[in-house]
Amino acid sequence: MTTTISNSALTASVKHSGAELFSIKDNQNNEYIWEGNPDFWGKHSPVLFPIVGTLKNNTYKIKDQEYNLSRHGFARDMEFELIDKTENKAVFSLKSSEETLKKYPFEFELQIIYTLNENSLDLEYKVINKGEEKMPFSIGAHPAIALPDNFEDYAIKFEKEENLKYNLLENDLISSKTKVLETSDGIIPLNYELFKNDALVFKTVESKSLTILKNANPYIQVDYKDFPSLGIWTKENAPFICIEPWFGYSDTAHNSVDLFKKEGILVLDAGQNFRSQFSIKVL
Repeated sequence: MTTTISNSALTASVKHSGAELFSIKDNQNNEYIWEGNPDFWGKHSPVLFPIVGTLKNNTYKIKDQEYNLSRHGFARDMEFELIDKTENKAVFSLKSSEETLKKYPFEFELQIIYTLNENSLDLEYKVINKGEEKMPFSIGAHPAIALPDNFEDYAIKFEKEENLKYNLLENDLISSKTKVLETSDGIIPLNYELFKNDALVFKTVESKSLTILKNANPYIQVDYKDFPSLGIWTKENAPFICIEPWFGYSDTAHNSVDLFKKEGILVLDAGQNFRSQFSIKVL
């Protein structure tokens, strides 16, 4: 099943499976989200919950009990319920179940809220701890922005000129090796060589907004003021770029198996809510 919302400028479509955004079109029918061709990558914009990235050996412990979670968690592969819908807004919900409790022993509700405001799509995550104990979790976005024509016609301009230090990945885990992206006026020209070692993972980033440029002209802006970390990723020869605001990231090789001690983890008190929002603006 899918749900579509619209306003005078944009139309957005979301799959109930994973509550995954798969289309943003303007009123000229231009598409801004990656089509999901499995020859490159068969997703569009999955939500990452209750972990971001990869756990060491895909395992973790709570109270000395071992659990298994695959890369990026299970929410992206589960059916969400549409719980509210207006012309320009849709709210999806995923609740803990017997199935999720086997992988993640916490009672929760995850809501994903899509709202169109003029030429922007706002995506809000709401996490509710419905249990009686503290709940550790990470959450992140993974939208793939379609880049028609030549990949190297595009560049990313960060909001601020800063020292863009990122951690390298080794076997899908965060290594201690870092590099710094060289920029000119905060601009990074895109090329596939940047991603030869997988995603660029910024544990911290001062810029809370970036703009994708096409032939030096503004194309898409992503604002992520609520999020401390950022991933940027594509696959070789693929015509898309993923801009990924995150709370949390993959384990390090020396990470504790205790999920409460995982680097970058959030902990939500019993009965409390967590909210964060980012936006994709068509320019």
